[in-house]
Amino acid sequence: MRYKHMKYIRRNLIFLFILFVVSGVSLFAQVEFKALAPEAVVAGSQFKVVYTINSEAKDLRVQHPADFDVLMGPSQMTSQSTSFVNGKRSDELTISYTYILMAKAEGTFKIPAATIKVANSTYTSNELSIKVLPPDKTSDAGQQSGQQNGASASSTGVSDNDIFMRMIVSRNNVYEQEGFLVTFKLYFTRWPSVTNYKFPEFEGFHKQDIELPEQKNAVLEQYNGRNYQAVTLYQVILFPQRTGKITIEKGSFDAAIRVPIQQRSQSIFDDFFGPQTRTVNKTLTTSPVTIDVKPLPSGKPADFSGAVGNFTMNTNINATELKANEAVTITTKISGTGNIRLMKNPEVKFPNDFDIYDPKISVDTRVSTGGVSGSKTIEYMAIPRFGGEFEIPAIRFSYFDPKSATYKTLTSESYTLKVERGEEGENSPAVTNYNNRESVRFLGQDIRYLKVKGIHFESQESLFYGSLLFYLSYIVPALLFIVFFFIYRKQMKENANIALKRTKRANRMAVKRLKNAGKLLKENKKEAFYEEVLRALWGYLSDKLNIPQSDLTKDNVANELSKYGVGDELISEFMAILNDCEFARYAPSQAPDAMDRIYGQTVDAIGKMENTIKK
Repeated sequence: MRYKHMKYIRRNLIFLFILFVVSGVSLFAQVEFKALAPEAVVAGSQFKVVYTINSEAKDLRVQHPADFDVLMGPSQMTSQSTSFVNGKRSDELTISYTYILMAKAEGTFKIPAATIKVANSTYTSNELSIKVLPPDKTSDAGQQSGQQNGASASSTGVSDNDIFMRMIVSRNNVYEQEGFLVTFKLYFTRWPSVTNYKFPEFEGFHKQDIELPEQKNAVLEQYNGRNYQAVTLYQVILFPQRTGKITIEKGSFDAAIRVPIQQRSQSIFDDFFGPQTRTVNKTLTTSPVTIDVKPLPSGKPADFSGAVGNFTMNTNINATELKANEAVTITTKISGTGNIRLMKNPEVKFPNDFDIYDPKISVDTRVSTGGVSGSKTIEYMAIPRFGGEFEIPAIRFSYFDPKSATYKTLTSESYTLKVERGEEGENSPAVTNYNNRESVRFLGQDIRYLKVKGIHFESQESLFYGSLLFYLSYIVPALLFIVFFFIYRKQMKENANIALKRTKRANRMAVKRLKNAGKLLKENKKEAFYEEVLRALWGYLSDKLNIPQSDLTKDNVANELSKYGVGDELISEFMAILNDCEFARYAPSQAPDAMDRIYGQTVDAIGKMENTIKK
């Protein structure tokens, strides 16, 4: 009995030991050891470096550079907190080690990572980088200039040197479509409240905003020999859309600053409640900045699509062996940094016997101070209608690299397709809405047989025999058969003639897309509206002229329309709508009725084109 009892105790002790080890490992896995310090300090001033850990620890080891004097430390402080979440208790322990340092020289210095021990494990903190600024060189001059500003300083107590706004551009000289950074930064000596942001319109640029944290932290920064607290309020990447000198207009902001009231005698209440203050309101403006936009150099490759930056390209195909009437998809992914959203798609040259559909495009970008990076994925889909062996040439993508000021070309491999005869025959017609691959379907037959009811004959003595109705009963079916025969032949020819089929559906598809554009217009979705109008126009011209969209340009469209007898006035109207849509997609502001006007002009232009080109 005693042996069984000891065995029971031993088993429980082993279980508790395992539980302790597991919980100990879990605890150690959650240990966090951090180092904190200001990003910038002034030479000769004191600052804190704090190391925190959320567990009992020992043997802290820190290495401070010789350029810093250690005035005090480490001073240790322990804090504990308890919280209850869903009835569960949670204890949190924080131990901090604080050093007081003073920088002796200007420059940027690194404080190596510190180490500390928790039980038998060693943990390492993060490394610190601290920028040491020189002391104010114009503090006295700044006060004197503030006094000389009259009302600007004496009446308000806040001079233009105490708080101001700057618009900082990363480069003033760029190529067309080359991105650059614009930063709006606030400098101040007393923390203000800034409202009524009015940033420039950035006319002539396509802009992509950089997402900034809602909680904005001030960083010490020196400007014109004086140290300020600086906060970044807004950052944007701009892509110039035309060449020449483009001016970014000024921005304006309203600031409210609390300043102490100058009193002749100090009251004893000031020591208890603090000095009395009042609010000073100022309007801050930035100076305009002119950007010199250079045109892209000559020698553009034939397949240059307007891409500016640094890119790579990957392509793949879903199948190289398939049957007639099965879809083949080529996926092209262009990755890199530059004007990803603005560049055009590279051309994929499918064989002439293939039905080509609108590509599916997805764009994934990230905007940072380094520019716009990410990828653009294009899925090209086509359907072969006949069996055989077909060659898809290599895909070429050219871009301009502004760093080397040269054009570069990326080339994929070529693809050989082996297409077998389809199960329903190579001549099986296809019906599609030309939007995506999921909506493609086939009709096995265009004609259904006619079920003819039996004819009731009467005897010769009947009044029906020899009457007009009697002869019509023979003539009408014969005429219907002849009409049906010609309609059938015409339909078969149309089904065989893909070009004619595309031409006839041009207006129908344009109307469908314009209906979608009308919905987007009502929802006031500007960019999506203009994209849908552009798809309607380019799709209509592609179908009407029987030219793949990848081969369409504004120049060859004008030439082809002239061949069909379209007047110069209508051609100019089409070109103007295309230009307006492309510009309006990225215009920061426009007239309230701009979208309604574009929509009406598009409907009217397509209607005129239908009346001009009869097929």
